[in-house]
Amino acid sequence: MKYHTVDIEGYQADLPILTLPSGIGIAFFNLHGASELTEHCGKKLAQRLSDCDVLITAESKGLQLTHCVARELGQKFYAVARKTKKLYMQDGIEVEIESSITTGQPQKLYLSKHDADLIRGKKVGIVDDVVSTGASLLGLEALVEKAGGIIHKKAFVLAEADAADREDVIYLATIPLFK
Repeated sequence: MKYHTVDIEGYQADLPILTLPSGIGIAFFNLHGASELTEHCGKKLAQRLSDCDVLITAESKGLQLTHCVARELGQKFYAVARKTKKLYMQDGIEVEIESSITTGQPQKLYLSKHDADLIRGKKVGIVDDVVSTGASLLGLEALVEKAGGIIHKKAFVLAEADAADREDVIYLATIPLFK
């Protein structure tokens, strides 16, 4: 297996290069189970999100990262956009998003009433692991707006390919696409 090494503000990570069904290769970044890496990234992102009132992320890879950021900022709660509608979310809100580079198909994001109420009228920091095409980010932005929140910052550990040229996102390091 081939790897791409990335320096994430002092933390070196070797990311396996995986080929998507489209034929494009990605440097696969996975925070699941990587406690040291997640803590490092959470602390670095928290420094950039200190002026946000509340955070939101999408399940699942952004969960532990956002937990660390919220803890660093002293925030007791953060909002979680789910990819399936759970029983407790019947009175929440939903949006449909285009396919992302990893999903390859349209999907919906759901926000519980509790989380919608949490972000209403607040400066919201969107947090996730990687920004690439921006499709998932558009879904999170739509949820924040629908809930009445104010999109304040959009922060990621990694910006993939052209996403590194975006001026509206914050990121710690960049990774390429592989053809």
